[in-house]
Amino acid sequence: MSKPVDAILARLTALHPKRIDLALERIERLLTALGHPERKIAPVIHVAGTNGKGSTVAFLRAILEAAGKRVHTYTSPHLVRFNERFRIAAPGEGILVSDEELSETLEECERANGANDITLFEITTAAAFVLFARHPADVVLMEVGLGGRLDATNVIDRPLATVITPISVDHVDFLGDSLEKIAQEKAGILKRNTLAIVAAQPRDVLAVIERQAARLQAPLKIAGEDWTATEERGRLVYQDDTGLLDLPAPKLYGRHQFENAGLAVATLRAVKALKIGPAAYEKGLIKADWPARLQRLGQGNLAALAPPGSEVWLDGGHNPDGGRAIAAALADLEERVSRPLVLIVGMLATKDSEGFLRNFAGLARRIIAVPVPGAEKGLSAEAVADAARGIGLAATSRDDLDEAFDAVRKLDLEPPPRILITGSLYLAGEVLRENGTLPQ
Repeated sequence: MSKPVDAILARLTALHPKRIDLALERIERLLTALGHPERKIAPVIHVAGTNGKGSTVAFLRAILEAAGKRVHTYTSPHLVRFNERFRIAAPGEGILVSDEELSETLEECERANGANDITLFEITTAAAFVLFARHPADVVLMEVGLGGRLDATNVIDRPLATVITPISVDHVDFLGDSLEKIAQEKAGILKRNTLAIVAAQPRDVLAVIERQAARLQAPLKIAGEDWTATEERGRLVYQDDTGLLDLPAPKLYGRHQFENAGLAVATLRAVKALKIGPAAYEKGLIKADWPARLQRLGQGNLAALAPPGSEVWLDGGHNPDGGRAIAAALADLEERVSRPLVLIVGMLATKDSEGFLRNFAGLARRIIAVPVPGAEKGLSAEAVADAARGIGLAATSRDDLDEAFDAVRKLDLEPPPRILITGSLYLAGEVLRENGTLPQ
């Protein structure tokens, strides 16, 4: 990231005393001052949920681009560079916004906002609308930042479709302390008479979504009722009322990625106007890329610190359901090639560390806890280790990633271990930076 972008982001962060303050009034005021760029962009597919939003968006983008569509993408958070949040449509594949264009757009939004209160996410969402209005595209993919109902992305009145990925408990300080309350916030992206595609959900969550859809007369396409996506002999078999698709396994690893890929396929099959052919689904599934989601680090500065012959994996999962999906994927790997599993874990104090780590009981040989570099609400390494020990996992703490890998080497495990670095997207970004494998 260039210094001008850094400096602008520092100024914008100071415009509001709170990092998170869910409301729509501030961004609506700013968008009015900017001439309503959100009304000048290509049709939007709006994606909310707790887990799988980014992966679902990655599948949507890959399939759409395989079909020859020009696609803008807005996601958060970034891993290494702020530019990762803004992908601009280009022939073939989208490209990350340049430092120069991002700086100019952020400064334009800063001038339009003046000295008014606004959160960093709100003003950068406005910048996304400005960028997307200036570049031609066929589709805009927008990922909700937090929640849905009061998220800054929820100023789109008439999206092409809304999508809800699996919902579970997270961000209780902002979204509510029950699954039903969280579901109500997520279901806030549904729009009147607008198609909604919904992943498999707990029964009480689905009831909330169905009530909101009924109020808005929004037609629903629900996993398990209107479409299915299952893994059969290593392939993705998708079926809905228009037929069956026998597709290759998704490039992204893990059983949960079959579900995310199926949700993307269901969305694009349901939006008939896009006219996506079977070949695009096949090409998109094997091309989709989303860093720090069970990403194998085969080489790099950190990977070189691992014991010879070991495997190094990275996943930014940080809540109990995310941990459950990671653990299931690791169990599958263990069935294929048995190795002792060592977790290097860093977490935020706002997350349920015990709930996340409990998924790895009976699976992980050792937990090595580290702090999350630069995180305002990072949990100390010893606190993470205490949480692990509290649920019966062997755990120790180290001051940084280098020391953690040194601790793995000293375990002298045979065969060489499978190492997973996990617990926080902020930690995942630091891993990619130190390893020298930056998102493209």
